[in-house]
Amino acid sequence: MKLQPVKTQPFTDQKPGTSGLRKTVNTFKQTDYLQNFVQSIFNCLPDLAGSTLIVGGDGRYYNREAIQIILRMAAANSVGKVILGQGGIFSTPAASHMIRKNKALGGIILSASHNPGGMDGDFGIKYNISNGGPAPEEFTDAVFEASKKITEYRIAGIKGIPLDIIGEYTIDRLQIEIVDSVADYADLMESLFDFPKIKQLLTSDKFTMCFDAMYAVTGPYAKKILEEQLGADEGTVIRGECLPNFGGGHPDPNLVHAKQLVDLMYDAAETGSSPNFGAASDGDGDRNMIMGDYFFVTPSDSLAVIAANAHLIPAYKGGLKGIGRSMPTSQAPDRVAEKLGIPCYETPTGWKFFGNLLDDGRITLCGEESFGTGSDHVREKDGIWAVLCWLNILAERKQSVEDILRQHWAEYGRNYYTRHDYENIPSEAADKLIQNLQSNMDSLVEREFNNRKVVTADNFTYNDPVDGSISANQGIRILFDDASRIIFRLSGTGTGGATLRLYIERYVEDIKHHDLDTQEALYDLIETAELIANIIGFTGRDEPTVIT
Repeated sequence: MKLQPVKTQPFTDQKPGTSGLRKTVNTFKQTDYLQNFVQSIFNCLPDLAGSTLIVGGDGRYYNREAIQIILRMAAANSVGKVILGQGGIFSTPAASHMIRKNKALGGIILSASHNPGGMDGDFGIKYNISNGGPAPEEFTDAVFEASKKITEYRIAGIKGIPLDIIGEYTIDRLQIEIVDSVADYADLMESLFDFPKIKQLLTSDKFTMCFDAMYAVTGPYAKKILEEQLGADEGTVIRGECLPNFGGGHPDPNLVHAKQLVDLMYDAAETGSSPNFGAASDGDGDRNMIMGDYFFVTPSDSLAVIAANAHLIPAYKGGLKGIGRSMPTSQAPDRVAEKLGIPCYETPTGWKFFGNLLDDGRITLCGEESFGTGSDHVREKDGIWAVLCWLNILAERKQSVEDILRQHWAEYGRNYYTRHDYENIPSEAADKLIQNLQSNMDSLVEREFNNRKVVTADNFTYNDPVDGSISANQGIRILFDDASRIIFRLSGTGTGGATLRLYIERYVEDIKHHDLDTQEALYDLIETAELIANIIGFTGRDEPTVIT
């Protein structure tokens, strides 16, 4: 195939965030925008020729068009084989599994995760390396540098292929294999969990559940695993169709955006008709929300409970090597790790930071407060996996979600925890707020706020214990003498303006004080955070956009 490179001009805004490049659909549809970024990825892969790549996405708007472009570019850049999910679909954890199973060079995942989809929504692209995890900062920085200097890209002038028909195709020297998007992942889940025990629970007349797929990628996965393999009633999976615009909703599994599930678990509880267990996942299937009958489980508590009960799950009955949590995640998992006598690592936000710890055998479980939980079975957080963890634990313990949590708090204490998001703040205002905090950190130490003394104030720096790399400026931490914490950081997952995330945590050991409303229990710390950061003064916002 004779190819003439296409001349192009660089874009200045192609710096990947914590999980790839995310922009509006209209940004990606600009002439050469996607092509420039894909070629920049290819230019940073010296072993690309003859290699195998996994390609797929969450099915959001522009997914199919982008895949056809990537296939044409793969052919022009001497890629040997592309394994593609049927219809262009792979959940992010399923793509990670496929990379690892097929010993691929890596994979291109098309998703903006929990961001809205549709013509006016967001799109995203990221590269995952051979271990199945997100590319490290060293690679994404190199891609950004390449994108600023690019002058041409290579693309084959070939027709698109039918994405919905399983089979093999050949385009010049490029092999394309379209596979069932769900089958390999479902087999992996069956190898980790006690499916007969979970099936016994789900087919019992004493247990019901609801899984909200939010019209996103996990619909086909949940229907296959929960309803077909494990025997849950038809209709257990709601909003299970994978729609390009996610049904017009926001595919973020939290108490605000998963309203249909929340209403079912809360309102129906008053009449005694709510399911015993509720769960939801996000746009690309890597996040999860866990609920009981009129009971919400924070992601931090979920990780801690899974760790404390991991011995009940076949894949982890031999014990855990360690636990990893992102810095803003509550310290509830730390207390479990201490009792188990295993290490707990505190990393920056971004799943890629867990990759080295997992590959080096230092941790088995890991999680982030942003509704992400996972283990060493893949190198991404995994929503369906987290749900199956809970179902396996529920099947073994034969208790309700609430009872399991209350017993956990009685043993370990309760970490009251909340996150306040201030979305779409003008970037300049958000930067000034953080700069002001940075400049005043030293003066905060030893000061008292609401009868708490500040013992530490810093901007978190992570020293990777495996490769020695250093990641600085990962979030401002204010730690108090009673183990309470206030954390401020700017999110790298949005596409418009900036999102300020405020994290508040308070540890309470006394069981008599485990029944407080979370916002009430943290009221004085929230008040302190506003005073220290002057959020209203810098942003003009007197309340957050979302509270979780």
